[in-house]
Amino acid sequence: MSAAAGTSPSPTRPGGVTVAFCPAPPLLLPEVEGEEAPDTAALRHACAEAVGALLAPGPGVVLVVGDGVPPGVRFGDGDAASLRGLGLDAELPFAGRVRPGGRAVPLAHGLGARLLDEAGHSGTRVGVGPADVAPLLRDLPGTVGVLAMGDGSARRSVKAPGYLDPAAEPFDEAVAAALASGDAAALAALDEAEGARLLAAGVPVWRAVGAALTGRAITGRLHAQVAPYGVGYLVADWTVA
Repeated sequence: MSAAAGTSPSPTRPGGVTVAFCPAPPLLLPEVEGEEAPDTAALRHACAEAVGALLAPGPGVVLVVGDGVPPGVRFGDGDAASLRGLGLDAELPFAGRVRPGGRAVPLAHGLGARLLDEAGHSGTRVGVGPADVAPLLRDLPGTVGVLAMGDGSARRSVKAPGYLDPAAEPFDEAVAAALASGDAAALAALDEAEGARLLAAGVPVWRAVGAALTGRAITGRLHAQVAPYGVGYLVADWTVA
């Protein structure tokens, strides 16, 4: 339950933190998947539960965190993720209506925004990259929510995007154990090079969240740990004192 046995919650931040860890596959979008598969329905339900737990304390700000965003870049009102690369002439608004000249948002952030919309969240949300998690959690007042978007290994089966690697499942198992137990230090210590080799896109985000919260008292709950398409999808929520 504690992020690091024998440590006290960090005194640097007076407010609480809630975290939802969700994967970022395009199939989370009904308009992309088409006819819903049972595995996808279960994954969407798990994400809804995790995001609901994230929002339950009423955070003043939700940080939507995804990889591939330079330090200091912020996404907000009017920005959107394009679905044209998936064969759809459509966009996913990040916050509010899409405006002409709005910035292009990575798909992971767009999917996170959709999850927040589906949960009925109309409060402030900010899209950021891994490098900005720690400073924002340090500086923002009150309770802050973190929606951490990222997949596990894409080498879980012979039909996976990266083919089968025997190290992929144990790697995802270790992440799942850290998420379930609220072990922030274990997330922070994930091997970035091994994560890249195993095509685990969530590793930079998980490492950043773990590093920002190491030393805090954390209650973790794992909602899903599946790999129906050869890619590890992990869903969890954390409540941080």
